[in-house]
This record gives sequence, C-alpha cells and structure tokens, in this order.
Amino acid sequence: MAQHIMVTAGALDVAVELHGPGSGTPVVLLHGFPDDVRTYDRVAPPLAEAGFRVVVPYLRGYGPTRYRDPATPRSGQQAALGADLLALMDALGIGRALLAGYDWGGRAACIVAALWPDRVIGLVSATGYNIQDIARSIEPAKPERELRYWYQWYLNTERGAAGLAANRAEFCRLLWRMWSPGYAMGDAEYATTAASFDNPDFVATVVQSYRHRHQAAAGDPALDGIEARLATRPAITVPSVVLHGADDGVDVPANSEDAGRHFKGPYRRAIVPGVGHFMPRENAQPWIESLRDLAQP
Repeated sequence: MAQHIMVTAGALDVAVELHGPGSGTPVVLLHGFPDDVRTYDRVAPPLAEAGFRVVVPYLRGYGPTRYRDPATPRSGQQAALGADLLALMDALGIGRALLAGYDWGGRAACIVAALWPDRVIGLVSATGYNIQDIARSIEPAKPERELRYWYQWYLNTERGAAGLAANRAEFCRLLWRMWSPGYAMGDAEYATTAASFDNPDFVATVVQSYRHRHQAAAGDPALDGIEARLATRPAITVPSVVLHGADDGVDVPANSEDAGRHFKGPYRRAIVPGVGHFMPRENAQPWIESLRDLAQP
C-alpha cells in the first residue's frame, strides 16, 4: 500500500505517494498534463516490490498539491517544474535518484538531469528531449503538427481560459481520446484522475504554462536564472532512455528521431507499439524495465 504524505518543498506543499522501502534506490515518477499520479499505478508497485524507493508527486496545480504563498505566481513554466522537482528531492533527503516522466513530468525530469546531473542516476523521458526552445517558439511548424497543438492556441485566448475553467473534465477527456486513441479508458478510471483537475490553481497554472512557452506570458521572476540556463539548450549527460508511443496523437514518433543529439551520455530510444501519449497507463513494462536497467552499476 502506498503511503500518502504532504511535503513542504520550495514554493509548494506537495502531495506525494510513497512506495517501497525507504532504504531503496530512489525513483521519482512524474505525471504529465492532463493527468495525475494514478498514471503510475501499474509502474510503482512492481518497482517497490523490486526494492526501489518510489516517489510519485502531484505536480503544481494538480490534486492536493498547493502553493504555499498566495503571492506566488501560478506558473506552469518549465523552470517551475524543474525547480519543484529539485526542491522535492531536497525536502525528502534524496541525494541522487532515477527520474522518469512524460509531458510536463518528462520536462521536469529532463531539466534536473541537464542542470543538476550530479543528482540523477538515470533518466527515462517520454517523447525525447523535453526542454522547450522558447526563443524559437514563434517559428511555425508544419501545418499537420500545428493542428495537433490546437489546444495550446485555444488556451492562449481568453475564451480558451474560460473554456478550460468551465469544462475542464470534458476538455481533458477529449485530449485523452485524441492523444491515446487506442486506449480503452473507463469512466471510473477517468473520474478518479479528473478530480485532480479541480485543484483551485489548475486552470491558472495550465494557462500560464501554454502562454509562457509561446512568449505570450511573463514568467515568475524568481525563476529567471533557471530559464536563462535552459535557453542555452543544455545537453543531458546522464544515462538516458527515450520512450515514444507509436500511436501518440499529439507528439508523433518522428518528433524524437533526432533527440539523440541532445543526449551526450549512454542513450537508447525505443518506439513502443500500440501505445499513445499516456504511456505509463497503457504499457507499464517499458518503464519498469528501463528504470531497472538504469539502476544497474
């Protein structure tokens, strides 16, 4: 059974689920948008049974996690996600850990791996090198790829922000259907996770995330130093595995074909057949196997 705790870490009180022995090799599993810790329900228990100390946090704006100070900007920018992960590791006394994540969580994991490699044993990142190139964000992509990002353009409008606030459960379920078209998601499973989107800061955090990455919203000034480092597109030098769902409806496998140029340490990329964007829910085994392999000396 998981242990449920609240951890004061940086700008947040973070809700965390813990699995496995406290003495085990730490593994931090990070969910994406729009999702929550339930995405790792088939990943965390086998790792715990294998002796790992498994840490599964709710990201800022999700579930029971809360901002500590009303004055803290409700920012979902990439630097915030990386800073949150580092602060959580510090608060839990984790010197080095295996990091794994997808979407927002994959971004947090990539950032810590790139900027603080001494804190990372190994990295599993879905869909590649997830650090945003904000300076080039105004450059258009091919029309088909732009179409897949419709939700980002929607959230860059006031109508979109109001739409997310009014219809968050329906909005996010539509993304699940589009991004993981082959995944047979039941109503009960979705409802359990959709409750996390009722966090009072979910909408503000999500909207700021998608506006900041397109240079349409200012970031948190306290994070300017991290953003400046990320703007250099730092290489990831720790042992890394990139997993990409063959049926990902928003980030197609071709997008990670050249991801290897950003990874300067041991590196492997695998396309996972029959899997879409919400990878850990759809096929836990590649995550479990990759993390166990990276833990080997």
